[in-house]
Amino acid sequence: MGRRPIVARLAVVAVAALAALLAVPAASANPVPGGVAGQVYVALGDSYTSSPLTGPIAGPPPGCLRSINNYPHLVAGRTGAQLTDVSCSGARTRDLAAPQTVQGGQNPPQYDALGDGTQLVTVGIGGNDIGFGEIVQSCVSPTPFGTPCRDRWTADGTDRLAARIDELSGRLDDVLDEVHDRAPGARVLVVGYPSVLPAEGPGCYPVVPYTAGDVAYLRGVLTDLNATIARAAQDGDATYVDTATPTVGHDVCAPPGQRWIEGLVPTAPAAPVHPNALGAEAMSRAVLATLGVPAAA
Repeated sequence: MGRRPIVARLAVVAVAALAALLAVPAASANPVPGGVAGQVYVALGDSYTSSPLTGPIAGPPPGCLRSINNYPHLVAGRTGAQLTDVSCSGARTRDLAAPQTVQGGQNPPQYDALGDGTQLVTVGIGGNDIGFGEIVQSCVSPTPFGTPCRDRWTADGTDRLAARIDELSGRLDDVLDEVHDRAPGARVLVVGYPSVLPAEGPGCYPVVPYTAGDVAYLRGVLTDLNATIARAAQDGDATYVDTATPTVGHDVCAPPGQRWIEGLVPTAPAAPVHPNALGAEAMSRAVLATLGVPAAA
């Protein structure tokens, strides 16, 4: 059987996985005392914040696929913070300011959850602005050769993904300005994206059907995206949370059990190319470390 039908079926399975609602028990944690305990905490973000399919849905609308096992819930459970989680799968920066239509209704503008009483905010946004889903699908290759993904995105002599990241920079500046305006007393953390691809090497074709050259290209795209988010945090009176470094070695090519980011065909409850429950837990640890909360015993 040829490679092309296999890759085509992988894409079909990935789409089916996105539609499934798989549940696992929520992690338990004893709140710890400290500066975060009891604080009013608002979580804004996209699917890397909402963590689809890693646990039962936390609040409407159902199409946001907001999990009770996502990092905001884990952080709140560990610290005793009073969480309002308005993250939503598919969100772009524009959806922070306007209603987002999803299956089962609309997610209200995420900014609406902020107020003068908000004390802690996490923001995880930007991947959909540069076309995360489009990139994931367009870079699938029927053969392990060449750089078809890079060639597609640089066909006119301009790296269109680099241009999208440049455009995102200004949007992130606007996001942080708005967050500070609406929650002037809040500590603001901007959460980056984890290590989706291996930090080095050719990848793992055909399990993840991206060529070696395209893995290198996409690794650079994700590095640039996180660097842009980190600069925006620094310029916007916020703190960047690095989730890439602590997730190295737990990417889509890691074996099950060590894999924190699922591939196109998940082997654990998660959306394709998204954190599973272990990945959400790792992201929560990065946030907690930034907050100065001791690791759980």
